[in-house]
Amino acid sequence: MDTVHSPENPGDPAIPVDLDLPHELGVTDADGPVHLQGDPGRVRDLASVSKPVTALGVLIAVERSLLDLDEPAGPDGSTVRHLLAHTAGFPFEGEETVAAPGTRRIYSNTGFEVLAAHLEDATGYPIDEWLEQTVVAGLDLTDLEITGSPAAGYRGSIRDLLAIGRELLAPTLIGEELWREATSVQFPGLKGILPGYGRQDPNDWGLGFEIRGTKQPHWTGAGSSPRTFGHFGQSGSYLWVDPEVGLAAAFLGERPFSEEHARAWPAVTDAILERCAPGAA
Repeated sequence: MDTVHSPENPGDPAIPVDLDLPHELGVTDADGPVHLQGDPGRVRDLASVSKPVTALGVLIAVERSLLDLDEPAGPDGSTVRHLLAHTAGFPFEGEETVAAPGTRRIYSNTGFEVLAAHLEDATGYPIDEWLEQTVVAGLDLTDLEITGSPAAGYRGSIRDLLAIGRELLAPTLIGEELWREATSVQFPGLKGILPGYGRQDPNDWGLGFEIRGTKQPHWTGAGSSPRTFGHFGQSGSYLWVDPEVGLAAAFLGERPFSEEHARAWPAVTDAILERCAPGAA
């Protein structure tokens, strides 16, 4: 499929979204967008979808040998790997640790803020400058606003999220070996809370990306492969990548995440897979 949805293009009808709110939805393969609905340049809050952007900047520093995944970072006994995988022991917010590194999966904004500070020390650049030079320039992004918390403060457009999705499907800024490590389960077997979806056993994460695995319930679809990875945000945003079908999809909406999103998003993903996966009619 090489068409982009618009009112003037009835050959690519909109994918149904059972949410009564303005939104943008896009789908891409490694070569370029295959479906888009809404304003491609509309900039909205990414909330925690900021974390994959920050993670990509960290991985680029690892690829360039400015960082090592297993070097100390954060609390005693913690490493860059622990911080990326939400196992450093930090709570959601706050700097006082609540677990030993590697023993619990605790989703943490603090962990990513500590990680960003460590990245600044390693590269010699403020986090916004590093991401501008590596991610924004490297992917020719046009709308990404790198301000505020590296855990949840960025803003961007659907076209920029799709460009990041393409990079995560077929990496150009990091090598394949590091990409495979980043999208594989780190510290397997750990339980934890997936915000908005409750306790998961196991609660699998890679290096900055949540991995679908066997989680139920989940914000991706029933047809999503276990290798699907990505992130969603409390702004009502998401980015997922399914390497098994070679697709990435992104969603941006006008209202914060709610039970309506939790209900509607899986059906949107299944509709995407039915429409856009290789071999689909």
